[in-house]
Amino acid sequence: MKGKGRALVRLLAVQGAWSYERMTGVGMGFAAEPLLRALESDEPEHHREATARAAEFFNCHPYLAGLALGASARAEYEGVPGAQIRRLRTALCSPLGALGDQFFWAGLVPIMMSLALVGVALGAGAVGLATVVIGYNVARLLVTRWALWTGLETGMQVGTAISASWLPRAAARIAAPAGLVAGLAVPVVGAWLLSPVAGPRLAVTLLAAGATLALVRWGGARWTSLRVGLVFALVVLLWTRFAP
Repeated sequence: MKGKGRALVRLLAVQGAWSYERMTGVGMGFAAEPLLRALESDEPEHHREATARAAEFFNCHPYLAGLALGASARAEYEGVPGAQIRRLRTALCSPLGALGDQFFWAGLVPIMMSLALVGVALGAGAVGLATVVIGYNVARLLVTRWALWTGLETGMQVGTAISASWLPRAAARIAAPAGLVAGLAVPVVGAWLLSPVAGPRLAVTLLAAGATLALVRWGGARWTSLRVGLVFALVVLLWTRFAP
């Protein structure tokens, strides 16, 4: 199937047109268009229907959306009825959301953030932070590519392919390493903040923590704990990196 490379690149921005009405549906339709383009010349009516179906409501973890995208695109070429393709997309939303949240948000992200903090505490500086950021995005790209390719290869059997893949096992096992890395990071970063020369760092950290709690409590729905925490973590890291 042509257009896999373009679809992969578009999947990296699948949340770019996020809305309450369709969630990531519009982004899915945009990413599916290169895969479905070959239908336009041979079956123009089918192409219009398939493209519209791809852009309907869809909500799962953005890094795993390629599984549903690839599977539904292959199903379109195989002539699977539209209602069945819709049911497949709907059935994939919850499991892909749960697996992605467990593997990334509750596992890989805490690991990477802990490593970044340890790197700052040990003097790795900007190089250490850049290494962590690049490493995380490489992992994200590899998983997104695997998801799209697996969906394209398995089509309507994608559920069986997911169950037999590495993903469920990794999602179930990553919590322990994440807890270990975070636990090791706490004393290292704590010793760095409490060192005799780091008094101002501790003060700024406590101030940022207080401001974070205040914004989460009174800042409105858009100021979620994750967003505020990331903003103030960045502020503290930049201040402690460049302050005299």
